[in-house]
Amino acid sequence: MRIGHGYDVHAFADASEENSAIMLGGVSIPHARRLLAHSDGDVVLHALCDAMLGAIAAGDIGVHFPDTDAANAGVDSRVLLRHCAGLVSEAGYRLQNADITIIAQAPKMAPHTAAMCRTIAADLGTESSRVSVKATTTERLGYIGRGEGVAVHALVLLEPQ
Repeated sequence: MRIGHGYDVHAFADASEENSAIMLGGVSIPHARRLLAHSDGDVVLHALCDAMLGAIAAGDIGVHFPDTDAANAGVDSRVLLRHCAGLVSEAGYRLQNADITIIAQAPKMAPHTAAMCRTIAADLGTESSRVSVKATTTERLGYIGRGEGVAVHALVLLEPQ
């Protein structure tokens, strides 16, 4: 068995007129602000990718998809997740379970967590019962509490195939 931990943070910025949603866990969530990122800013999937890569000792998402590479600009993070899932499989492992915690003051996550679990599970080729997504706030403390960004912790347990 292999365990991996991932952590990622993205800051909020003002949304453009055509962008009134953020991507989290592969799900579009209406929000008045956007997340600053080189890719689509899906902080949930970025943390999950880092956890998976860490579990197989394959570096982190920045090693595989550097933000200095123009090809990664605006990339759909689900593509990154599927790539990382392929690396896990090539290393001889499969996901036993993933446990993800979103830390954000807003938007409300509860209406979206089940869809995130289904989307992530589909991209990983597993059952949604193996993926847990939950959320918490910081009770208005710190940069997250002030609504300046979103942070995510992700843990994975991999088992040999």
